[in-house]
Amino acid sequence: MVNQINVIEFLSLARTIPVIDVRSEQEYLQGHVPGAINVPLFNNEERAMVGILYKNSGRESAVLKGLDIVGPKLVNFIKRLNKITNEKKVLVHCWRGGMRSENMAWLFHVAGYNVYVMQGGYKAYRHFIRNELAKPVPIIILGGLTGSGKTDLIHQLGKIGAQVLDLERLACHKGSVFGGFKQPDQPTNEQFENNIFAVWEKLDHVKRVWIEDESRMIGNVNIPEPLFEQMSRAAMIMIVNNQEQRICRLVDEYSIIEEADLRIALLKISEKLGGANTQKAIAALKVGDYQTVAALALSYYDKAYLHAVKKRKNQEIHFLHLNNDEPTEDVNLILETLKLIN
Repeated sequence: MVNQINVIEFLSLARTIPVIDVRSEQEYLQGHVPGAINVPLFNNEERAMVGILYKNSGRESAVLKGLDIVGPKLVNFIKRLNKITNEKKVLVHCWRGGMRSENMAWLFHVAGYNVYVMQGGYKAYRHFIRNELAKPVPIIILGGLTGSGKTDLIHQLGKIGAQVLDLERLACHKGSVFGGFKQPDQPTNEQFENNIFAVWEKLDHVKRVWIEDESRMIGNVNIPEPLFEQMSRAAMIMIVNNQEQRICRLVDEYSIIEEADLRIALLKISEKLGGANTQKAIAALKVGDYQTVAALALSYYDKAYLHAVKKRKNQEIHFLHLNNDEPTEDVNLILETLKLIN
């Protein structure tokens, strides 16, 4: 049986039933429903070929060519699906819920599967998640200068059961010019949004959601505008600790990076850092004086961060001085500070 269902129903079933994305490899890599498995009806070249034929010769010629391409693949499609799941249920989508998903759904149905097709396809899914990310949620921002340990504290909040949206983990980047080291490749911007929503939909939108303060861009990806707008309007708890602590944390984190890579990163911010400071930082790097490198980098990042804080739409900022550098203890102080926020 083939069932046409809306995006909400599709995502609900996707928690227990495999999702088959029948678009081309290129479309899938650009962005896909998290967890979906790509079983393309046409590969990149075949899709382009059929599209050109449709444009130049009409629908009938394109359909015949498509059948000619797909025919020899039918058995392999079924064999692959049988390896993916032993259950006789499967979710299918293409770009707009058109011929590709309809044809694959028919094939899977003939093979004995109960098939659910997403109405409107991936395009409808993208529209849906953008609207969902715009819905108001009680967000609380955890801020602080570079090296203040915000990420560790966000992780600790998650460990004790608080709702956390870890944007840096989803972006595979820690935010600064140094933030891509020792990280997986970043997702596309589209996939970043999809990954955010995969976490977002599981949250209780009545309860607080903790998010680390971020600029609009994390590495090469952008925080979705509706979400970034909510973050800008949220109250902030800003961590304050001494520079020595921050320098030590940065040295621990980045001194393991190759000198050449750190030098390239420093050169990327040389205009903002200033010529003299850049040369001092590179000279310190050569002799392994990472404390000096970190201190000079902070001279730029501190100014940039404080400037960004002043531009926030919500200036309700509660400063919390932390000196212990013990996340398990500091989280209790953060939760106490939270009581000051309505």
